[in-house]
Amino acid sequence: MAIKNIVAVVCGMDEEYPFQIIQGINDYAREHSINVSYFAAFGGIVDSEDFDNGEYSIYNLPDYSKFDGALLLTNTFSNPEVRNKIIDKVKAADLPSVIFECKDYEEFYDISINNYSVMKKLVNHLIKEHGAKVFNFISGPSANPEAKERYRAFRDALKENGIEFDEENRFHQGHFRSYDGVKAIENFEKSGMSMPDAFVCANDSMALTAMSRLQDMGYKIPDDVIITGFDYTFNARFSSPVLTTVKRPLYYSGTKACSLLDEITDGKDIPRSTSLEAIPVLTESCGCTELDEDDIRDFKRSTFQRFERSYAHIHMLNRLIAGLAGSENINECVDSIEQMLRMINCSHFNLCLVKDWEHTYNTIDVENGENTYPPLMTAPLVWDSGVRRTVKQFPSKRLFPEPFTTGGNISYFIPLHFNQRCLGYYIFINNDFPIQSILCHTMTMSIGNAIENISKLNVLDPLTKIYNRNGFNKNAEFIFKECANERRPLSICFIDMDGLKKINDTYGHKEGDFAIKSLASAIESACGSVDVCGRFGGDEFVAVGRGFGFIKKFTNKLTTKLEEINEESGKPYKIEASVGYISTTPLRSDSLFDLIEQADKKMYEVKKEKYSKQ
Repeated sequence: MAIKNIVAVVCGMDEEYPFQIIQGINDYAREHSINVSYFAAFGGIVDSEDFDNGEYSIYNLPDYSKFDGALLLTNTFSNPEVRNKIIDKVKAADLPSVIFECKDYEEFYDISINNYSVMKKLVNHLIKEHGAKVFNFISGPSANPEAKERYRAFRDALKENGIEFDEENRFHQGHFRSYDGVKAIENFEKSGMSMPDAFVCANDSMALTAMSRLQDMGYKIPDDVIITGFDYTFNARFSSPVLTTVKRPLYYSGTKACSLLDEITDGKDIPRSTSLEAIPVLTESCGCTELDEDDIRDFKRSTFQRFERSYAHIHMLNRLIAGLAGSENINECVDSIEQMLRMINCSHFNLCLVKDWEHTYNTIDVENGENTYPPLMTAPLVWDSGVRRTVKQFPSKRLFPEPFTTGGNISYFIPLHFNQRCLGYYIFINNDFPIQSILCHTMTMSIGNAIENISKLNVLDPLTKIYNRNGFNKNAEFIFKECANERRPLSICFIDMDGLKKINDTYGHKEGDFAIKSLASAIESACGSVDVCGRFGGDEFVAVGRGFGFIKKFTNKLTTKLEEINEESGKPYKIEASVGYISTTPLRSDSLFDLIEQADKKMYEVKKEKYSKQ
């Protein structure tokens, strides 16, 4: 029997909602020898669009048509553009797919939990049993179908009970993240509105932080105000007071979704939609049931296990960060990662980097264009049950440096990047660290930063901290090919410092280094974020930009910046430069080096004329 390979997409695996579903998927997959590959990012966490673009690059990696089926946890995405891009790719691949909490696509089978009816029951309980009449609502993302259903149920419950809702002042738009709860309470406090009878929150993460913030302000829950959540997470079950919430069969929805996909790929006829029911859990934060002794014992045991695991992971992370900080090459970086893998008992792990990672600074952006990973990858670390290997190169479309020959394997693909610069990815195989530890994302950023620093040693000039000749050639070549292929204009400036020898001879080489660094800083500031500049050697620099307008923009900014530096430095000499430039629409038969030489000749004409007038 052929081994089935399933792709799953998810965002934010460290949240309890996807964690429980993933556990259900994994248990079914292992039992039925199905390979599952998760492609996961941690978008929307650090409030940086550049960083998020780097995270979302992982969804460009898989060729969805190569899988037997797909599980789409696209309801975990707060970014609708990224979510829609993934859905379009899966539809184009035309493979059997099960989507969670979404009925918008006739191409997919769907599985959902009835958010509407259970939220309505919860709100009716607050009205009828606790006499609540004034409400605030903390919502999830506006484009999220679950958030929409919960808010619709909330409004309908109020309407049916004859209660008006002040949406303008008592509604807060969140993103299902814990910090949204704090923001909601802070915004409410600033509004000067009277305290409501109840805060109804679209999930537990927001409810718990909102409750904590209210308690910090001196309010007692539920005596002064009721607060409710949605999801029945671990922290909600054992908060103080225990959070009134909604219990959803998340683990079962995971096993059920995987079993449905299994049946679909076997050609069985099943319903297009599967609906599961949830129940309200009425506890202390609305003034209902208290914990019994069994709950308390379960809480103590679970909390102890979590603390112990967290302490171990923090110790591991500290050692990893310290090791990575001192790494000067990829082998030293891999040494530190190997220590980490041993500490968390991980038997299978792959570190995969784009083939030219130490040179190229090109980005991969899932939102703009159809960019994909480069065709070749390299794996400086293949960790296999204590044995360390390398794979010099492998095709990115294969995903794994060494393909599986067995079934029942669970793989987590996590992106490695520095802001928008895609470095590659790593794969945890048959180890649940990515879903169990809240430190997984911190570990990922640490590895990405270390690899970025190592790559900079190869492409950055140590004195000026801008590209050296190698780094410039790699990245300028990208712009050159783009302009040649698209028949777009290209501009090149060749810059040579004036009077460096005189500065060195008169004031010493330390001052000469200051002058070179100052000129490099001015050149870098004159370049736009999408342009490239570098030190060609000695006191020579080159800048490349798209369009005919680049020349005027660059030279004006360079002149202004040099004037500022000379005025502020207080040096007995002036930092000046001669600039030669050309603008052309290159042909594919042209070479970047030849064009740079033409700009270099122009620069010498400028310098010759300048000195002839002295």
